[in-house]
Amino acid sequence: MQERQELEELELDLLLTGVAQRWGYDFRNYTEASLRRRVQRAMQLEGVRTISALQERLLRDPQSFQRFVSTLTIKVTGMFRDAEVYRALRKQVVPALRTWPFLRIWVAGCATGEEVYSLAILLREEGLLERSRIYATDLSEDVLRQARRGIYPLAAMREYTRAYQLAGGEADFSSYYRADDRNAILRPELSGNIIFSQHNLVSDGSFNEFHLILCRNVMIYFDAELRQRVYELLHDSLVKFGILVLGIRESLRFAPNADQFEPLSEPLRIYRRVR
Repeated sequence: MQERQELEELELDLLLTGVAQRWGYDFRNYTEASLRRRVQRAMQLEGVRTISALQERLLRDPQSFQRFVSTLTIKVTGMFRDAEVYRALRKQVVPALRTWPFLRIWVAGCATGEEVYSLAILLREEGLLERSRIYATDLSEDVLRQARRGIYPLAAMREYTRAYQLAGGEADFSSYYRADDRNAILRPELSGNIIFSQHNLVSDGSFNEFHLILCRNVMIYFDAELRQRVYELLHDSLVKFGILVLGIRESLRFAPNADQFEPLSEPLRIYRRVR
C-alpha cells in the first residue's frame, strides 16, 4: 500500500511537471486533495487506469489536454449564487460604481458564465451596463466557449429565478431569456459589453486596471503560496478604491497585502482597495 502510494505521488509529480513543460500550464500549486480528485476524474474520462497513461495522452493529444484543463478548472456555479452577495453589491457597491464615468470589471475564473450574466443583469437594472466593460476570463477555452453561448438548461431557470429574487431582482426574470424545449437562451443585449478570453491566474500578469473584480470560489483550489501570488495580482489590477469580491469561503485576512484593503463586508468577502 505504501509503495503504491509513493508510486502514484511520483506519477502525479511527473504528470504536472510534464504538463507545465509541454503546454505551459502549471498546476503544481493547486491543493493536493482537489488535484487528486480531478486527476482521477480525468483518468475516467480518458479511459486510462494509471496516471502515467494519462500523462502520455495529455502530452501527445491537444484535445485530451483541453479536456484535462476543463476538468481541473471547472467549479460549482449558478446564476445569482450566494444571493446575499448580489444584494450587497446593489446596496454597498453600486453607489461607489456610480462615481466613475466608465467601468472596467473583471470576473476572474468565470467558468461557464452564469456569474458573468448575473452581474450583467444587475448592472442593467442599476443603469450601469451601458457604461461598463466586463472582462470574463478563465483558463479553459472549453468552458469559455460555453459561456459565450449563454445557453443554459431550462430546468435550471426555476432555481435561478428564485435566486434572482433573493438577490434583490424585481423584474420578470424570464424577460432575460427565450426558451426552447430544453434550453434558456439569454438575450443578446446582456453579452454586448462582455469580453470572454483566456487568462491564467497562475502565470499571467495584470492586463488592465479595474473598478470591480470578482474572483469567487477560485482560490479555494490553490495552496498558500499560489494564493499569495494571486492576491498580489488582484491588488495590482484594481484602481485605488476599486472593489474586490471573493468567495464566501475565501478571505483577505491572511493575505500579505491585507492592510491595503478595507472590508465593506467581511462576512460576504467584499473589500475596497485603499492603497
